[in-house]
Amino acid sequence: MAVAPKRQDTRKFFENLSGEGKSIAVLTSGGDAQGMNGAVRAVVRMGIYVGAKVYFIHEGYQGMVDGGDNIQEATWESVSSMLQVGGTVIGSARCKDFRTREGRLKAAHNLVKLNITNMCVIGGDGSLTGANLFREEWSSLLDELLQQGLIDNEAVVSNSVLHIVGMVGSIDNDFCGTDMTIGTDSALHRIIEVVDAIMTTAQSHQRTFVLEVMGRHCGYLALVSALACGADWVFIPEMPPEDGWEDNMCHKLSENRAERKRLNIIIVAEGAIDSHNKAITPDYIKDLVVSRLGFDTRVTILGHVQRGGTPSAFDRILASRMGVEAVLALLEASATTPACVVSLVGNQAVRLPLMECVQMTQEVQKAMDEKKFDEAVRLRGRSFEHNLATYRLLSYHKADGELPHQNAFNVAVLNVGAPAAGMNGAVRSAVRVGIAEGHRVFAVSDGFEGFYKGQIKEIKWGDVGGWTGQGGSLLGTKRTLPGKHLDKIAEQMRIHNINALLVIGGFEAYVGLLELSSARDKYNEFCVPMVMVPATVSNNIPGSDLSIGADTALNAITDTCDRIKQSASGTKRRVFIIETMGGYCGYLATVGGLAAGADTVYIYEEPFDIRDLQANVEHLTQKMKTSVQRGLVLRNENCNDNFTADFIYQLYSEEGRGVFDCRKNILGHMQQGGAPSPFDRNFGTKIAAKAMQWITRTLKDSYKGGRVFANSDDTACLLGMRRRAMVFQPVSQLRDETDFVHRIPKEQWWLKLRPLMKILAKYKTSYDVSDSGQLEHVTRIRPKDSHTTSHHI
Repeated sequence: MAVAPKRQDTRKFFENLSGEGKSIAVLTSGGDAQGMNGAVRAVVRMGIYVGAKVYFIHEGYQGMVDGGDNIQEATWESVSSMLQVGGTVIGSARCKDFRTREGRLKAAHNLVKLNITNMCVIGGDGSLTGANLFREEWSSLLDELLQQGLIDNEAVVSNSVLHIVGMVGSIDNDFCGTDMTIGTDSALHRIIEVVDAIMTTAQSHQRTFVLEVMGRHCGYLALVSALACGADWVFIPEMPPEDGWEDNMCHKLSENRAERKRLNIIIVAEGAIDSHNKAITPDYIKDLVVSRLGFDTRVTILGHVQRGGTPSAFDRILASRMGVEAVLALLEASATTPACVVSLVGNQAVRLPLMECVQMTQEVQKAMDEKKFDEAVRLRGRSFEHNLATYRLLSYHKADGELPHQNAFNVAVLNVGAPAAGMNGAVRSAVRVGIAEGHRVFAVSDGFEGFYKGQIKEIKWGDVGGWTGQGGSLLGTKRTLPGKHLDKIAEQMRIHNINALLVIGGFEAYVGLLELSSARDKYNEFCVPMVMVPATVSNNIPGSDLSIGADTALNAITDTCDRIKQSASGTKRRVFIIETMGGYCGYLATVGGLAAGADTVYIYEEPFDIRDLQANVEHLTQKMKTSVQRGLVLRNENCNDNFTADFIYQLYSEEGRGVFDCRKNILGHMQQGGAPSPFDRNFGTKIAAKAMQWITRTLKDSYKGGRVFANSDDTACLLGMRRRAMVFQPVSQLRDETDFVHRIPKEQWWLKLRPLMKILAKYKTSYDVSDSGQLEHVTRIRPKDSHTTSHHI
């Protein structure tokens, strides 16, 4: 085996960061959000792990002002079983006292008594602004306490600087600088559960439903849920409808009914307004539809349901990553470091100056007050912008007769590999964007197998209605590779005059695209633009950090683990061994383990031997002596040929005899099924739309002399999410990044999350923090996207 040249190790490990002698307080403030508990748990455990004392402040700022029993030291066990609970266990309150100087003086006194100079605040922009003011006033508050004789000089010196790190917990996702706030994804889960349920009853009665969703002055929840359920119309504060919208909306609704669509869904954000700043209410819309169209119409106001329920897998991982990052930020803070928020951009943790984010968030409101709506959308950030752009693309619809024009290109869409939730939403998006861009779109059934058998037919706008909420693959999908059937596939492409290919699928789709593009020398038919969108629960595709279907599978794993943990809590002293899917890729096991609070996770990428198994058993034996008498062990299905689920179960049963008993559970295909999660619906919709736009551009570039000819490497691409951006990458370049034997990428970003999982399960480990730690600045309004190979999601 060739030895890689030694790189100079520039990585930075957090062992050098000690919390000895430091005290950290954690509080949740403002409106609650699912996932706040996960953040509290991560702060407490990471804080204790680095040797700091950690305190809970109960009831938000009110508890800080009142002091006494509201401020309590936290222990490792005191945050156990919190991860799967919605809301905030330590309580939250709106606090008038903290808005006054004397309230803040009391709060400062309570903190100084316990030598707390590090604060982690989880809340919305109001809570974070309050924390920043408190920090700015800190030294003057200490002086005042000294003058009043409440503290001595020594206390002033030892508590001279207050460090603050914020995490944004808010279902509204209205905070600038962060793609997702803690709680947003869970709120979308609640909304989509309701919409899916309403759709079945609306279908029965041919009804129109008007749904009001939360979000205060931010339309994010309304916009994304409209994208995720294929709503007919959406009203959001950032995009007031033009005058005459009543006619347009009623026209569209009646058009949809004429096309035999049995239901209409209209989503209204609670802050929705028209272009004259007049509120648009669900009742107004209902009355309008009833009086003009006579449709049977119902209003549903979702209200606080959206704040409730258990946090989604995404929110648990987000909260856990942010909580650990917050503690690192506090340990690294100096007297001159500004208060910061830790947040997520794309797939990466970042730190941003708190006040820059707050100012930008306030600018959004100002822009909206001044009716500068385009500016408000830009200030909301790129995630919001791209959702809106995709929504606009998909709401374009002319009658099928008017489209497409004579010189239309023919684009074929197919699913390849195992089914993954979200594939149908991606197909729907591709078909509709394709038609809107003037192409004729052909659906291929059953992957490459259906392709060579000629199962190809044109698919129209109306054929994909209602597809976003459906699991599995409606087109049908097979693992067959094209390599052995190139002649027949080329023949079918000739018969149907296919000018471009969009493949939505897993590892076989990637290998299939490699095979087709390699055969371009022999077959002119394959000299057309080809693009692949990754869709597989395993998330094992090179060139993309995430794939469609993985989030739904993670939620299935997390839900099951929650139930299993509950059963184990009842019986006490029980360890569950759970096997997840993923082939050789340990993504589902690792990230599922982080979201479910597992004690150990076995994966192929991190080899383990009998000594590790022994150490894990001993670790659980120690755990059984505490108040938390249950264990959760996850095993990826192919982590080791010999250490099978049965072997591990038998080993644990024997070694744990008298201390704990064991049960095993193989999750199997439930991870592939089920309705797609909001994340997978939205991700699939956006990524497929982007892929279809790439096809349009590439077709224009490669249309010469009356025909399409594309044979360069960059015309056979994979569209993937890499860190912060969506990138088109030639599949030929990804070949070197792939381990074809084990069907995984050679480098996988999520392996960095493994130490996090171990720390939260009380294992000593080494944690590479070179990726974090740089304070960045909030990016101001950017120039419009140029069509380079890199596109933000």
